Amino acid sequence: MELASASLNSYCSSSPVKRPPILTSTVHHYSPPALSLVRNSTRDLPSLSVKSHGSYLSNTVRLQKSSLSAVVGDTTAVPNDSSKEHMPFSDSTKNHEAAIANGEERDEKDGVEALDGHKMVRVSDKLIEVFLVDKPTPTDWRRLLAFSKEWSSIRPHFFKRCQERADSEDDPGKKHNLLRLGRKLKEVDEDVQRHDKLLEVIRRTPSEISEIVARRRKDFTKEFFVHLHTVAESYHDNPEEQSALAKLGNTCLAAAQAYDTATESIEALNAAELKFEDIINSPSLDVACQKIDNLAEKNQLDSALVLMITKAWSAAKESNMMKDEVKDILYHLYMKARGNLQRLMPKEIRIVKYLLTIQDPEERLCALKDAFTPGEELEGQDVDCLYTTPEKLHTWIKAVVDAYHFSREGTLIREARDLMNPTIIQKLEEIQKSVQDNF
Repeated sequence: MELASASLNSYCSSSPVKRPPILTSTVHHYSPPALSLVRNSTRDLPSLSVKSHGSYLSNTVRLQKSSLSAVVGDTTAVPNDSSKEHMPFSDSTKNHEAAIANGEERDEKDGVEALDGHKMVRVSDKLIEVFLVDKPTPTDWRRLLAFSKEWSSIRPHFFKRCQERADSEDDPGKKHNLLRLGRKLKEVDEDVQRHDKLLEVIRRTPSEISEIVARRRKDFTKEFFVHLHTVAESYHDNPEEQSALAKLGNTCLAAAQAYDTATESIEALNAAELKFEDIINSPSLDVACQKIDNLAEKNQLDSALVLMITKAWSAAKESNMMKDEVKDILYHLYMKARGNLQRLMPKEIRIVKYLLTIQDPEERLCALKDAFTPGEELEGQDVDCLYTTPEKLHTWIKAVVDAYHFSREGTLIREARDLMNPTIIQKLEEIQKSVQDNF
């Protein structure tokens, strides 16, 4: 789903975590932090957290009267007449008082719900300004929702309020912005929920990550790993949980890479087998060679096909059951494929590989001079005449050496990765120095 494999663990622990704004609607009785949601400037909002009671994913939090009051900063108290004591005079009086009490409870409940709804409108209005002004990009939204403890409770009220404000807005520009916010944020929210569900599955069965990746590889996207890292960041005050999440992320990343490598290998082998059968079934050797040339011209002559031809030639050479004519044909096909594959490499890599075969420093220096002498490039049956410039050759050598020292093998083209060997790197550094000193 290309994947960068930097360790989530190191990323989480190497730099101090800056908490983004906390969008929260739930605060314990008379607790002041959530007042910042409405009273403070939206630029000073703290950050959303996914953590709830040690759980990996946010659980739905029931909104309470006191917490909503704290969010909006409203001190309105709801009278509770049901606590008053009534002295019964008769059964009818008791029944009458019971009916009144039930009615008062219903009225109180309706009043509280209305109060909660009113305050949730204020919270939603504040969040709309945050998402439109202070944090206007989908990247910001993903991060805020991933950090949120209370978003699951705010969600329905927020989208409803977006639609209400859009419906009542007369300014076409503002109306468009509100509708776009509701639509785009809903898409982001659905992505975050999907990532959270996958994260929950992984945490529940960490020993089956490879199987989960095999079944749901398309869900392990770059966005998922960014989300996982953000969730790990939200545990800044719990290093153990943060480390566990980072380790889980690295395991998922390794499993996804292993799956991709295996899949690519299988697909490459299947494609190579079809090409090989087509070449072998050619009516003549010339036609078979022409097919190899055509594959090379289309850049479809890969190492898997050459390896298959090589194995066929090797098996035929050691067999007593094969006719010499068949052995000659397979050898000819092997040499043809090998030559074409080499010609697909950048010529600087071919020159470097040739220089590495020369042991004597003086002879290698002479070969460098020949390589830097302009002339007509020829591709012969067994030998190709190539030349390049000192700058280009030095650039390729430096890329390989730097990739080795900084562990960036993935930045190299496939044909240069076989140079990532300590002995070869030492020789490359010698060639690099010769180019710097003499050219």
